[in-house]
Amino acid sequence: MSGRTRGQGCPERTCVGCRQRGARDVLLRVALIEGRCVPDHRGTLPGRGAYVHPKPACLELAVRRRAFPRAFRVQGPLDTTDLQLAVGGTAP
Repeated sequence: MSGRTRGQGCPERTCVGCRQRGARDVLLRVALIEGRCVPDHRGTLPGRGAYVHPKPACLELAVRRRAFPRAFRVQGPLDTTDLQLAVGGTAP
């Protein structure tokens, strides 16, 4: 049964930081471009996407848990500086 069948108007996604589900338009889509995690505010960048709440706490959790490499199915650490600037956190 799809989400729309149950009366929900917006698809749900899971935050890779706190692992809580939320409406897609509440979460920030993240795309991988040349080894950098970049915010995709319009949701139009190509490739796989990961979703995170636009809060510094959720972003820190995602980085600490190494959730972005797992979500994008790549090896090694990824640069999250652009994301940290977008959610209001401090860049490394």
